Amino acid sequence: MNINKRNFINLSDIKKKELNKILNRAVSLKKSRIKTRSFKNSLYGVNLAMIFEKPSTRTRVSFEIAIKELGGQAIILDESTTHLARGETVADTARVLDRYCQAFMIRTNNHHKLLEYESYANAPIINGLSNLSHPCQVMADIMAYEENRGKILKKKVTWMGDLNNVLYSWVEASNIFGFNLYIAHPKQVRLNADLKKISKGKKNVIFTQDIKEAVNNSNCVITDTWFSMGSKMNNLSEKYFMKYQVNKKNLKGAHEKYAFLHCLPAKRGKEVSGEIIDDNKISIVWDAAENRLHVQKAILEWCLKKI
Repeated sequence: MNINKRNFINLSDIKKKELNKILNRAVSLKKSRIKTRSFKNSLYGVNLAMIFEKPSTRTRVSFEIAIKELGGQAIILDESTTHLARGETVADTARVLDRYCQAFMIRTNNHHKLLEYESYANAPIINGLSNLSHPCQVMADIMAYEENRGKILKKKVTWMGDLNNVLYSWVEASNIFGFNLYIAHPKQVRLNADLKKISKGKKNVIFTQDIKEAVNNSNCVITDTWFSMGSKMNNLSEKYFMKYQVNKKNLKGAHEKYAFLHCLPAKRGKEVSGEIIDDNKISIVWDAAENRLHVQKAILEWCLKKI
């Protein structure tokens, strides 16, 4: 294991200065793509191993285009079609891929697999999503917010619905970027140990069942699907979540220029109404989705010490 490598596993692992460097580079890369559609081959000859245990649209497409536009190439592996599905260990897979590739991007159901890859590979590890966190998405979200509404510092951000991996990264981000995070959720949904640990003692992170408290004068409202991919949905749980749907009625009292974010895929009529997500004056969802490409270019350059 290379102790000097730069991994992108959780936001809280990385200093604010470095995260800002990534965001600033992403902004620059976005401007260059819009103006000239030409790029310096900063990652020429780099092979990126992309390992997917979970389905993906945005993560796969954005990372594959990102590495190609920077001069490298992606090796895409569906875990179910590799020897991992037949009992080969993560350690052995990491050791072999490390001889071929200069960076790994992993999308997994098990965060501990990321840490295992990190232990056995010299190449940097990027978290494309795990059951614990989703740092690439939240960086793209913050970039979209700041493009459209200004700095997120000292703003009020509201999360509504389930307590999941995306929220975990938002809690991390609130501590790093200095905004207040109100989390409105059904009382039937309990905090897991990881969320408890990372939010403990943080005065800027407030859990509540009171929607009005969470939404009042909020600058940004965020939600996600109520049930993570692969989890079982039941009607009883959905009944409790419906109260926390992001819709015009529930968002009365939000700041007049509030923005809406969702990491996608979205289920209209469930966690969010169409009148919110499809309102271009409110929804910056599509900007955030586009920003996955630019942020992930910057993350790749940062991990490989090009910025």
